[in-house]
Amino acid sequence: MTARAKKPASPVTKTGNAPYPFRTFWALLLLGVNLLVAAIYAGYLNI
Repeated sequence: MTARAKKPASPVTKTGNAPYPFRTFWALLLLGVNLLVAAIYAGYLNI
């Protein structure tokens, strides 16, 4: 019975959207804040 089951064409659903938009947003936000703090610490920005 399982031999006749159809397998999906792709293991990942093709929706056209990012797979984890919420997680991606926070990762990019934290990366930006980290780079900002590093630039201030290194003396590139004087705030």
